[in-house]
Amino acid sequence: MIIVQISDLHIGSQFLEEKFNVLVDEINELNPDVIVITGDLTNEGLMKEYEKCKSLLEKFNTKKIIAISGNHDYRNTGYLLFKKFFPFQTVNELSDDVVLVTVGTARPDRNEGEVGYRQNLWLERTMKKHKDKIKIVAMHHHLIAIPDTGSDQLTVVDAGDVLRTVLDSKVDLVLCGHKHRPWAWNFRTLTVVNAGTATSERVRGLFENTYNILTIENKKVQVDLKIVGGKRVPIDEIVNNYSQFHDELDNV
Repeated sequence: MIIVQISDLHIGSQFLEEKFNVLVDEINELNPDVIVITGDLTNEGLMKEYEKCKSLLEKFNTKKIIAISGNHDYRNTGYLLFKKFFPFQTVNELSDDVVLVTVGTARPDRNEGEVGYRQNLWLERTMKKHKDKIKIVAMHHHLIAIPDTGSDQLTVVDAGDVLRTVLDSKVDLVLCGHKHRPWAWNFRTLTVVNAGTATSERVRGLFENTYNILTIENKKVQVDLKIVGGKRVPIDEIVNNYSQFHDELDNV
């Protein structure tokens, strides 16, 4: 199974349409089973941005697109439009062996994220129903602080509770967006993967537009980072060769 994670398109004033066209060609060549968009599809949550986004996403050839709202999507009462343009299921059984669950962290006109007690409890109960599967949780806001992203006050405010839930529930992978900086944290049985921005001019860390490619085979997950129009490398190599003053990709 191939799952592509793209994030933070920011369709609107920050959107790079030429990058999006390259992105479409690359992803369609992969022929992924699923595309997961981890938030901030639009820049200001405006009707015209949603309309353009809906039209652009139709260019992807895939069996399923799972879109998650971000804080930018919820601006200007955009939370009402998101439900209209991108209805979604919270529990997605992608195969007999893989389940992907989405968690809403965006709140209207707030930049920080929150899961909340009730949703966290629901997540814990839901994960227990899928004991023998590869379990993936996808959300917009980053669960853990990321290098090269400055002072951090915008993580999930109840991150400790959520981390306890995903660890106790033996979740294999958490997918996040929001900070425009690709990264991965490994906690033995759990990996938290952050996507960069695929098509926004506000890049961080690598100073390139990127997305993630997940390959699932024999109940194992391999996560690769792909530069839009550039090379593809295991995301672990980016982390292991991290340097604050040099592009990590020069070292892999």
